[in-house]
Parts: sequence; C-alpha cells; structure tokens
Amino acid sequence: MTFKSHMDTALAEARAAGDRGEVPVGAVIADASGAIVAQAGNRTREMNDPTAHAEILALRAACLLAGSERLPGHSLYVTLEPCPMCAAAISYARIARLYYGAADPKSGGVAQGPRIFTHPQCHHVPEVYDGIAAEEAEGLLKTFFAARR
Repeated sequence: MTFKSHMDTALAEARAAGDRGEVPVGAVIADASGAIVAQAGNRTREMNDPTAHAEILALRAACLLAGSERLPGHSLYVTLEPCPMCAAAISYARIARLYYGAADPKSGGVAQGPRIFTHPQCHHVPEVYDGIAAEEAEGLLKTFFAARR
C-alpha cells in the first residue's frame, strides 16, 4: 500500500473553520486502508462547546461510524499540534498514527507543554509525525489572529 497524506483535506477543513469565525484547525481520520472516514474543523463557538475541537469532532464521527470507542489502525491528520485534551482523546481512541502540521508552543500537548504521550498514565501512544504542511497551517493561523488584533 502506498502512503497518501490527507493533510490537504485537513487544511480545507481549517480554511472552512476560519471562514466560520472559528480558529482555523482541521482534522481528518483515515482507516487502515487510507480511506477518509471522518473530517471536521473547529466548531467551539458555533456549538458553544469548548470540547468541539476539530480532532474531537472527527473522533466522534469516526467512532460512531466504526461502532466503537476505539479506532485501531486509523490515522489522524490535524493542522495544529493537538492540545492536551485532544491528545488524551487520541490516546483513548487508540489512534495508530498522528500527523500534524504546525507546532503549538502555547497550547500544545504532544511535543509542547504536558507532552501527554510521555506520561506513564497514557494507555496508548500513537506514532507521531510532525511538521506536515506546517508552513501553510501556520499561515492560516497567523492570518486569522492578525485580523483580530
């Protein structure tokens, strides 16, 4: 099987989130065959829900489709380093591989801050690949926040 990145779809979800006035973060979940099973962008403001991050929404949709709270063999593509909440949910869902774009020095939970996957309490650690389309993901975020300052 040939590897196919779904970061372009995640970036499209991030752009759509930004167009809705949400922080432009997008996420995609692909199954073991590489087919996209869920995708989402941030909707915290729209849903009045602080947990409505792109990763959480995509995990919810993929788990519903799978009929399980676990997604072994699945990959998650997200435009921004997951926060601690999302990193924990990724672990609980048993995501096999995490691909993310921009690092998040302020709120990240994978390579920054609490580094959720390094804790002995972490039940599952996915393979992590960072820096995927990082420049474009960072550009979306910088443009979004510059327009609000």
